[in-house]
Amino acid sequence: MEFCCKEYFKVGKCEGEKLVDGETMPLVLQPPEPNNKGDIDSLVSALKTNKDWFEQMIIKNSAVLLRGFDVKNAQDFNEIVEAFGWDDIRYVGPAPRTHIYKRVWTANEGPLSEFIYYHHEMVLIKEYPKKVILFCEVPPPEGGQTPFVPSFKVTEKMLQEFPQVVEEMEAKGLKYSFSAVSKNDTSSMRGRGWEDTFGTSDREEAERRANALGMEMEWLPNGGVKTILGPRDLTKVFDGRKGRRMWFNTIVGMHGKEISSAFMADGTEIPENVVKRCEEIIEEESIQFKWEKGDVLFLDNLATLHGRRPSLSPRRVLVATCK
Repeated sequence: MEFCCKEYFKVGKCEGEKLVDGETMPLVLQPPEPNNKGDIDSLVSALKTNKDWFEQMIIKNSAVLLRGFDVKNAQDFNEIVEAFGWDDIRYVGPAPRTHIYKRVWTANEGPLSEFIYYHHEMVLIKEYPKKVILFCEVPPPEGGQTPFVPSFKVTEKMLQEFPQVVEEMEAKGLKYSFSAVSKNDTSSMRGRGWEDTFGTSDREEAERRANALGMEMEWLPNGGVKTILGPRDLTKVFDGRKGRRMWFNTIVGMHGKEISSAFMADGTEIPENVVKRCEEIIEEESIQFKWEKGDVLFLDNLATLHGRRPSLSPRRVLVATCK
């Protein structure tokens, strides 16, 4: 698709970008005039004028990075998010987060020293966001990148190396379990309590809300809960994405962990060597750049896994999720 918005954006470059299947990831868009930071009103106007084209760029390139614009804070970021008219979707998951302003939340507030493993946002929930949008308010002095992975590349390599196991997992489906405490524990990157997750301290209401999301619940003696999800798909194919088979699961992130597990839906264990090699493939295919203040990253959540590298403090990245 030819670049047709030169009046509003200039294609730039960033360290770490990759050419994947003929597309640059991420596609970097900058102000059209060099050395001239576009003000927030001009940027929002440009996005509203070109919102259909911009969304096509997100799907085409899987990731679009706005860089060099004068995006200062959560209020500016929220204006950018709302410019497109995409519906909001409430986050459901283990990451501790704080609401900041309108549609804007903190990203995972777990310790910056920990690596947040690659995932499609809310991959296990029946309704997941199509877009994850991140804003860098305070770039970290070292580390703290948000690496992402074109998901179809993982499927391609896994099929090449483990065709029988992949097709077995696809045919049987996957199940997952995850244990959560009652109250939030920000000392853990998976420390969000079930009360915050489901927006209630009433167990019966929590169960109703969990069931609506496709979860079963088992209450634990310590006041926490074990959630069971599945069966879930191993891969998915989404419209408008070249028929690519996305690695739309969280096997590596949950398999054999202290508070989580992943297995085939009939109870068959996933071979350890398969999980280990998948972890290596995901890292091999990862793409990352160094955050700069004011960066806004749009990720196609149907096409990319993303994570967070360990970081020195301070680091403040905000997030919005959209249908």
